[in-house]
Amino acid sequence: MSSQLSELLQNPQLADQLLSEAQTRGFVTAMAAAPHLIDPAEWLAFLWGGEETSPFASHEELETYANAIVNLWNETREALLTGSWQWPEACRLDDKELVTQETRELAEGVLQGWQLARDDWETIMPEESEDNALLGGVLLCFSLLYDPENAMEALSQEGADSLAQFEEIFNSVPTMICGLTLRAHALVEEQ
Repeated sequence: MSSQLSELLQNPQLADQLLSEAQTRGFVTAMAAAPHLIDPAEWLAFLWGGEETSPFASHEELETYANAIVNLWNETREALLTGSWQWPEACRLDDKELVTQETRELAEGVLQGWQLARDDWETIMPEESEDNALLGGVLLCFSLLYDPENAMEALSQEGADSLAQFEEIFNSVPTMICGLTLRAHALVEEQ
């Protein structure tokens, strides 16, 4: 994430009005993974709660923010399409809390962003298709990482070594989301 964007997200006057850095990264990841390109003008406002008026003090500050978001989107899209997307450094497993707060927030951002592209996903990977299982698997992983306590409980009820399974889920996310993005891209190209 660019230093300009990090600075804006850490600005105390904006921090309560914008998604956190991890939520922003997750939301942008969902937009970058979407099967059809969605103009940032259509989703940028969701990064500050969907309000019509942005929380920025000046047009220049808004423009700096928007440009940084578009740059992040470009970097993320490239990483997804080349199979090189990885968890950001702050997103990792945690012995005490299962995952770091940043991991939860990134997962939350992905799930929020997915809602905006949901119709596109359901059109390109309909419920009865094989591709829908990949989409469902990715969404399930992010849901489990957003709410790890319930995930651990569900895994242990299935008789699995829940901690080992949870680690496997976390480690598989980069491969899965890159694979999902590549598959969606291929399906769009075929149309």
